[in-house]
Amino acid sequence: MRDPFILEANPGEYVLFGTTDENLWGGPGTGFDCYTSSDLADWSGPYSAFRPEPGFWATTQFWAPEVHAYGERYFMLATMASTPAPPERMIRGTVVLVADKPTGPFISWSDGPVTPVEVPCLDGTLFIDDNQTPWIIYSRGAEGIPGGAPGIADGEMYARQLTADLKQPAGEPVLLFHSSAAPWSKPLWFPPGVEPPEQLNLAKDPLFTDGAFLIRGPQGKLFMLWSAFGEAGYAMGVATSESGNILGPWVQNPKPLWPLNGGHGMILHDSGGKNYLVFHAPNDTPNERVQMVEVLINTDGLELLQDTL
Repeated sequence: MRDPFILEANPGEYVLFGTTDENLWGGPGTGFDCYTSSDLADWSGPYSAFRPEPGFWATTQFWAPEVHAYGERYFMLATMASTPAPPERMIRGTVVLVADKPTGPFISWSDGPVTPVEVPCLDGTLFIDDNQTPWIIYSRGAEGIPGGAPGIADGEMYARQLTADLKQPAGEPVLLFHSSAAPWSKPLWFPPGVEPPEQLNLAKDPLFTDGAFLIRGPQGKLFMLWSAFGEAGYAMGVATSESGNILGPWVQNPKPLWPLNGGHGMILHDSGGKNYLVFHAPNDTPNERVQMVEVLINTDGLELLQDTL
């Protein structure tokens, strides 16, 4: 499983989602499953959470599902892509799905992606600001369009306001930062003998942005967990908005929170008062597994509480 996300639907009732398609880069998009647990250790499943209805616009790259309780329902944000016949171009972006239960079944809610369809986007996460305004924070990563222009060389992180019902955008995208703003972000690299999937159509030596997740810290600060590549492979860093505003300015921590070939994380704040960094590691398909490390959230950011590095 890649890109894990855990929702505590009720106290002591956890639901795990993630990217699980067998060929996640270019194969057919099957859908999303979920698993349930009462202790974060033993999990039941998989249970079908989403399957595309007949005629659904997306056919591949079903990635990074995350589920939020919002109002009286549950909303899933997930990355998906189309594979149209030439000369039509591929569209990849984050969609919004809805269900009455945390385990689904989820059905279409937004009319296609709520990220811009003109460029390939991914890994949208939901954030509700202090005015109860919903935002999607997403990446314009280094991935390009198969058979088209390659991706950008310096990944970008954006915020875009959504309508109150989460059905559609309510404003233009706002650039928050580039991957190069973080001193720890390094060009993508693969181990010897491993080639990047052709479907990604990468720029030369790209810097990534993906896997954003936001959490409010003490004194109103806003922390963003996000992923790129570092010295030791896939990694996670933290950016801080001292003002607490989603639009920043965002200041990057000089060192990654997790530097060792793992990433796309989120923070689970459970009903027992503990915070867990939830992510996948290693970053080598098909060996990715869900990892959990307890963290402390203080005025300086996030601090790992286990000697795991």
